[in-house]
Amino acid sequence: MTLMTDRWTALHLEGELLTRRQMIAYGRRFARAGRGAWYSFAIEVVWQFLVQTTRFRVRGSHHIPKSGGVLVASNHLSFADPATLTAFCLAAGRVPRYLAKASLWKLPVLGRVMRSGRHIPVYRGAATAAEAYRDLVASVRAGECVAVFPEGTFSKDPDGWPMRGKTGIVRAALETGAPVIPVANWGTHHLLPSTAWFPRGVPRKTVDLVAGPPVDLSDLLGRPLTREVLEEATARIMAAVTALLVSIRGEEPSVAA
Repeated sequence: MTLMTDRWTALHLEGELLTRRQMIAYGRRFARAGRGAWYSFAIEVVWQFLVQTTRFRVRGSHHIPKSGGVLVASNHLSFADPATLTAFCLAAGRVPRYLAKASLWKLPVLGRVMRSGRHIPVYRGAATAAEAYRDLVASVRAGECVAVFPEGTFSKDPDGWPMRGKTGIVRAALETGAPVIPVANWGTHHLLPSTAWFPRGVPRKTVDLVAGPPVDLSDLLGRPLTREVLEEATARIMAAVTALLVSIRGEEPSVAA
């Protein structure tokens, strides 16, 4: 009875700081279909590590649609961000795909994980970058959930606020009409700082993940993808992510990041 109660509370206590038992129950709701064997193995291993080293507090997962192509846009502070964002998407019923450096596909184990997860390799060079964009659009049109860090790198803002985003996600969103769901991911930089070689899981770190409603880009759909249109859409996405981060931190950016 206790196990069932803890499992139930983990599914319904959005906004609460999850206990270790509730974290375990949270992991039981992860989407499993379509993960692939190696990606699934990596998810299970990393999730067990997160259960022992973090406490999640989640809100807004209902904003991520259960089916159909969708783009999830998150801020970026740590190498741990893909792990926590993946867990958040999985608990919302979606298996996220990522754009990542093509060199990862050449690594013995990680390469199998990337292929198994149907992630999207990004090569250097204009022609190959265009191919990655084509594959991104194809994935979204095929009904996939693609998670993107629009900043393209860790935030260099001294206070950790999101920087200006790149336009790749916007191009895909405007071309496909897929919704863009903003997500704020906060606390991973305490677990694995960008300058650290090893995680700092003692004491356990609090990780907040909050999703918001789709960014309204309706007035930009069907318009030529000029620089002005792309920059306006990108600014809206980053503003939405920043607003969610404000709701977590309880403070405003001191200056525009």
